Amino acid sequence: MVFDEKSINILEEAIKNRNSNSLDSFIMPVKRIKNRKINIKSALMVSAHQVKHMNKLDSLDADIAIINLEDGVSKELKPIALKMAAVFLSNIKSSNSMLVVRINPLDEGGIEEIEFLNRFKPDAIRVPKIRSKNDVKKALRYIDKDIDIHLSIETKEAFLNIEKLKIDDRIKVFYLGILDLLSDLNIYQDILKISNPTIDFILSKFLIETKSIDVFPISFVYQDYKNLEEFERWCIYEKDMGFEAKGCISPKQVEIANRIFSPSIEIIKKAKYIKDIFEKMSKEDITGFKDEKYGFIDEPIYKDALNILKKYS
Repeated sequence: MVFDEKSINILEEAIKNRNSNSLDSFIMPVKRIKNRKINIKSALMVSAHQVKHMNKLDSLDADIAIINLEDGVSKELKPIALKMAAVFLSNIKSSNSMLVVRINPLDEGGIEEIEFLNRFKPDAIRVPKIRSKNDVKKALRYIDKDIDIHLSIETKEAFLNIEKLKIDDRIKVFYLGILDLLSDLNIYQDILKISNPTIDFILSKFLIETKSIDVFPISFVYQDYKNLEEFERWCIYEKDMGFEAKGCISPKQVEIANRIFSPSIEIIKKAKYIKDIFEKMSKEDITGFKDEKYGFIDEPIYKDALNILKKYS
């Protein structure tokens, strides 16, 4: 926990009274070490105006904690939510999670939010409603160079031009905002079902094009947070497609995503076995051979094993 109960009560009173000035005394010089998490399985949305939720930011199980200033935060609460983000970013000394702030669209207050947030050094800023490379350029101009950039892919223009959006090495993660995307395409959201061909196309295109430009793809948030069985089915389905992480809106979803997207011990053992035996055979100039345990092993199989070990060892 970041603050004690007395401080939490003061912060909640500030939210209740819309009194952002009373938060100034809580803002401290930033001392937090940047979190550069490699293995991402879950990204949890945390509304910046929910004080008790924010107070857990230093101890969440989610690999990414997204401090949300956009959807779900009313227009009246956005200014104090921004200040609340600063309060917590400046008081957290370390966190298990990568701390990312999801700002509002650039032309709807997002630029001003970036300018305010730069000095509080979130690990990344997530920019929503991107439509073009020019939008990305604009974000790059304002976001400090030591802060990573994450993008929401939720407009038809961004979706059709995914491969053109990585114009800087600071751009690390894309999130699929599938409900906004369907609305922008004027497609009813009722089609959002496992094995729907249109949804499969959206997921596949997002995954392949994002990975092809060396950006990490995170699949969409499943809104029915009480239906954990369906959420788990989605995680299994998306893992089978090639995804490694999913957006979440509850700690219980995080628990499931972390479990589903974690590699099994057997997979890591298999990768190590393949690496060792391939390198042994290579010394004898044999790079394709039959193996008693795993069938035919050649260089593509070896490369896959190296990818697994690089990520999870």
